Amino acid sequence: MAERKQLRGGTTLAVAMGIMNVTTYLYTILAARLLGPRDYGAFAALMGLLLVITVASLALQATAARRIVATPGHVHQIEQLILRVGVQASVGLGVLCLLLSPVINQVVRLDSLGTAALVAFAAAPLTMMGAQAGILQGERRWIALAMIYVGAGVPRLIIGTVLIVWWPNEFAALLGVAIAAYIPVAVGWLALRRPRDPGEHSEEHRVGALWSETLHNSHALLAFFALSNVDILVARNVLDEHQAGLYAGGLILVKAVLFLPQFVVVLAFPSMGVAESRLRTLLQSLVATGLIGAIVALGVTVLSGWAIIFVGGKQYSAISDWLWAFALLGGVLSMLQIVVYSVLARQARKSVYLLWFALVAVIGLGSLADTFDELLRSVLGVDTTVLVILVAISLVRLRHPTAAAGPGSVGGGVPAAPGAHGDVEGDGQRRG
Repeated sequence: MAERKQLRGGTTLAVAMGIMNVTTYLYTILAARLLGPRDYGAFAALMGLLLVITVASLALQATAARRIVATPGHVHQIEQLILRVGVQASVGLGVLCLLLSPVINQVVRLDSLGTAALVAFAAAPLTMMGAQAGILQGERRWIALAMIYVGAGVPRLIIGTVLIVWWPNEFAALLGVAIAAYIPVAVGWLALRRPRDPGEHSEEHRVGALWSETLHNSHALLAFFALSNVDILVARNVLDEHQAGLYAGGLILVKAVLFLPQFVVVLAFPSMGVAESRLRTLLQSLVATGLIGAIVALGVTVLSGWAIIFVGGKQYSAISDWLWAFALLGGVLSMLQIVVYSVLARQARKSVYLLWFALVAVIGLGSLADTFDELLRSVLGVDTTVLVILVAISLVRLRHPTAAAGPGSVGGGVPAAPGAHGDVEGDGQRRG
């Protein structure tokens, strides 16, 4: 019975995340087609920046889910503190992004301070959504959590498309994202407003402790999302507007392949937290995501005429011969994401620094590019190299474990969305 319930929960989350991803990418495709390469290039750069900023949301979700599952008797205390930290993080990030809007305007080359300021108004609710989602995930309230995911995708498609049709520029496209971001927060508020038993209290659950864990989670997730999104910022700064727009169009396919096997992360992450199944789960997950990426790469090569429609239409036809490489890059990133969550599951820390080295390499080599295909080759080479290195390190660590999971680790196998924790490896603080 428990296994069937967990399977239903994992399926519900996977379906909800599928709806969120499909509607998000439908909006991306529509934006690319309606805005054209120049304006879409700016919008894509802002969305990449926003994705990096919202690692705080994933980190909050991870912290909330892990603590609630580990100590279910303290749900009320954890919920209150996570919501408090969520508000603090949301307001803090919003204010910080607002203060940095002139810098964003300059780095992304927007020539629109108002557009840059919209990043702040989108970052705040997206961060709060993570805190709410983590509580629901830890409590295994799958329907409510699924509604948050659906609310994060469908309203963006509807509201954003209406705004772009009415006013086709990057400001309207980002305004749709910012407005829609408040809807899942409202859904989360409705789901969490019910009264509950005060339960037990513990000194382990303090605001300072929650902030510490959240910051640790943020570090690993920030490294991955920074690496997977910095290339569009490089494109905006080293390529002309048309070439940068073409590269941004190719990134639609990259992100689609990256998020297509999201269900693999959802279903595999709990097993990554169990010492006995970590190695097997990592290998199976890498094979699954690798096969998906390879199939997409083959498909867009054979059906490049249809694939270019998915990317944005004939105005992006210059990248048709490179669609296979964009799909391959997405596959590499999806496999890299699997390895990153394996690292999170065992709380390894030193491995994360390789992602930062790769980020520097992408910026350095990418700055030498003059065309979108030169930048693509550089990014694909760096990401593939760091994937191979991290897989090799993970295989060595998992084949020769030195400690079992420490006390207080999360057990029971929570069907976790990306950003949620599994068990904590006892030697995680010392090992990479």
